[in-house]
Amino acid sequence: MDLYQEFHDMMQSSTEEEKEVLRLALQAIRQKRERGSAYPSGFLGLSGEFVEDGVYRFRVPITPYMMNRGGIVHGGVIGTLADSTMGSLINKSLPEGKVAVTVEMKVNYLEPGVGSELISEARLIRLGNTLTFADCKVENGSGKRIAHATGTFAIIPMTS
Repeated sequence: MDLYQEFHDMMQSSTEEEKEVLRLALQAIRQKRERGSAYPSGFLGLSGEFVEDGVYRFRVPITPYMMNRGGIVHGGVIGTLADSTMGSLINKSLPEGKVAVTVEMKVNYLEPGVGSELISEARLIRLGNTLTFADCKVENGSGKRIAHATGTFAIIPMTS
């Protein structure tokens, strides 16, 4: 069976939750094409903003794609969100021709990820020439902190 036929057949028998995951896959491809985003950013629907100098924020709806079997946001998704928020903050703070890549990250999970949205906010702690350090808080839509992350990023030349 070719991919088109498989996709068509799946759409015919999909649950609403499965259709939402497929919609997110299309969103990820679209964001990759339009903005050069990584696929995980597209699945999460990441679109951020500076809220003050050195502070960057993402707001994302909690979707079926994010959930674990226990009905809460998967810890890996929360880690990805924190990493993406810190990485976006740093990359938007670098001169042209440079890019930041994660070297080390620590995530403390404080509360279950439940609710309608996640809000991640990264703060630049130190921007160096070769290493950069940031932290990130992740809260639910009610303002309850569900995770705290720290990360070290290497500053390297952009390769393409």
